Amino acid sequence: MLNVAIDAQMIRFGQRMGISFHRTLRIPTAEKPFPLPPGLGRFPIYKVSDYAQGLPEPWRRSGGAFIPMYQREALWIGFNAARWKPNAVLVAVGGINAVSGEPVGAPLRADPQNYLVAPPQPWLDGINSEQGVIRQFVAWPLGSGRTVEAAVSGEEKHGGIQITVFEPKPRRFPDRPPEKPPTPLDEEGVLRPMHAAPQPMGLGAGGRMTQKIYRDPYGVDTWDQGNFGQVTLYIVNSLWFRQITGSPPPPTPVDTKLYSAHGLPWFELYDEAMPGIEASETFAQIYGNNKEV
Repeated sequence: MLNVAIDAQMIRFGQRMGISFHRTLRIPTAEKPFPLPPGLGRFPIYKVSDYAQGLPEPWRRSGGAFIPMYQREALWIGFNAARWKPNAVLVAVGGINAVSGEPVGAPLRADPQNYLVAPPQPWLDGINSEQGVIRQFVAWPLGSGRTVEAAVSGEEKHGGIQITVFEPKPRRFPDRPPEKPPTPLDEEGVLRPMHAAPQPMGLGAGGRMTQKIYRDPYGVDTWDQGNFGQVTLYIVNSLWFRQITGSPPPPTPVDTKLYSAHGLPWFELYDEAMPGIEASETFAQIYGNNKEV
């Protein structure tokens, strides 16, 4: 099984894979999808075990981590993966697979594909609602009825983000990196510009954004489904963060001035050569064609 290590900036799986969580602007719901908004810094990550006394019993049993998130900001997930030996990744929000729309627990599947491969996937900004388009990850309180979990299952009992990282089978890729490393880019593999009542939270589907979820270039048989690491990342609002930690939540750069300034550039990923997978039928029925939920 892959070892999972949590630090203040990243959750690490085994020796090569790291996953980080980044602030960005909430894009408005519009008929035309937006390009990717810029990164606005990482969310700090806190271990559940360090604050167990102030957390619900299910959180203490499962362990994992939590982040403070304001509703005025959105989140994207960055994958820091080895080019020479990739990993398969399942991402779920509130127990719902962000790629396929099915409940967590299903194995990796090729048709329709229900997982990501990193690399080539550098990041994920939302749920797979249309082919080549995602709906942005935005925070809503559990019980609001606005989370992806509520829209798909009719319940809101999980919240947070569930991530499972799978190793490739032996001898599918080199066991060591090449002697001459590739030209370094940023941590997520592709440069993305950066500018400078208490209750658990879940992720809802925000505005529509242009983003492909890439097809697995290696095939589902590449991945060892018995060799994986798994973690749950919970989301708390600013009031609950203060009650849990005794400290004010870290400030966010996302404010009204930033939204009104519009001096921030939108970032486009030039990925025309990479084929994208089909949209989840579940998410397409709920969120497709710019439907409001």
